[in-house]
Amino acid sequence: MSKALQSTLAISFELPGGLLVRQAHHWAALLLPAALILQLAVTFFTGAFRPPRRLAWLLLFGLLLTALAGGWSGYALPDDMLSGTGLRIVEGIVLGIPVVGTWLSALLFGGEFPGRIIENLYPIHVAVVPVLLIVLMAARARSAYVNGPAQFAGPGRTEERIVGVPVWPNLAVRAGGLLALVTGGILLLAATVTISPVWLYGPSSPGDASAGSQPDWYTGFLDGALRLVPPGWEVEWLGRTWTPAILLPLLVVGLFLLAIAVYPFVEEWVTGDHAEHHLLDRPRNEPTRTGLGVAALVFYGALWGAGSADLVATHLHLTVESVVAWYQAMVVLGPFVAFLLTRRVCLALQKRDRDILLHGYETGRIVRLPGGEYAEVHGRVDAVERYRLAGPAAAHGAAAHPDENGRLRWSERMRAALARVYFEDRLQPLGDGAVGPPERFGAA
Repeated sequence: MSKALQSTLAISFELPGGLLVRQAHHWAALLLPAALILQLAVTFFTGAFRPPRRLAWLLLFGLLLTALAGGWSGYALPDDMLSGTGLRIVEGIVLGIPVVGTWLSALLFGGEFPGRIIENLYPIHVAVVPVLLIVLMAARARSAYVNGPAQFAGPGRTEERIVGVPVWPNLAVRAGGLLALVTGGILLLAATVTISPVWLYGPSSPGDASAGSQPDWYTGFLDGALRLVPPGWEVEWLGRTWTPAILLPLLVVGLFLLAIAVYPFVEEWVTGDHAEHHLLDRPRNEPTRTGLGVAALVFYGALWGAGSADLVATHLHLTVESVVAWYQAMVVLGPFVAFLLTRRVCLALQKRDRDILLHGYETGRIVRLPGGEYAEVHGRVDAVERYRLAGPAAAHGAAAHPDENGRLRWSERMRAALARVYFEDRLQPLGDGAVGPPERFGAA
């Protein structure tokens, strides 16, 4: 038993309250990436990443990557059999990188496996990651202070006028209450639900592997990407063995993360919208963006689910091959289907909002008119609701423009083509006088 595992067991069983603190730490490490992913999703679907908040998006994405690095480094520190199996998988991935794989493995592990990996990861987990988290959160707080809060449309709210919530006492009380609820929930979980019972796994052994081992949920998509590659993908080239079974998942996951980071800049380039935005979008009013977001979630979910393909097969009494084939189809076809369905649903919801905006909402009251016919009374839509249902703002894809020499570059042609796809089937906004005052909607 290594000193790392000895100290973990001492904290769990000999230090008063040590097991509670250790399990609370682990549950918090699982909750942090979930909270950051949820905030990224909300920021994306509401368009809160547009100027002047593009830097805040990059900082939030950096927080997620830092949290993943912190969780993974802490996952390996107890030096139990489960973490040792995970480190062996990491070593295999690093060794599969052509040319530099052996050198990178020696650098990471400090020699042959297991080397000095615990000593190398310890300062990352207890010093580098906390400092990075504090710096990134401070930078986001400054960005929020400088740019102000983004907000949904409402009375008195415009792109030039921000109507926020006072920091004291409103925002401070909300933040304090949320902190108390989250802390209480984490401590309740730590006191009642066992997590990472290293005393059951036993000490790590380089020659052994833990059967049925699963990574923490936030790295499951990385494991799933490896499981979905067909076996036997190896190529002999230039006197070296190239392994697409390792390189392709790394490339796909790397491009996926890169696409998330640069999307605000890509959307601004495609749409040609360089103005500052302080009003948030309803997801249904931006069907293309919402479709892309749902497609990304389906892609991530398929990779994440594939990380437990063996458990899915055993619990549902299916063959592993069929489960893997299903996830392979989901990774390739799922995002396209999700994009098309989401965009059509968003357009349908827009049309429903437009109907309510113009004619009021259904009350269920049927009246008989003087002429003998029956009609349903529609209720009034108040001013706040009219702002919410107003629909998308006017926007059109910019046409391709030649440069100063009169040449139409391929990049400009591609941008114009993407803009047409982005804005197709978009509802045109109503004019200022099309809705009228509330009394035009009839009396309920």
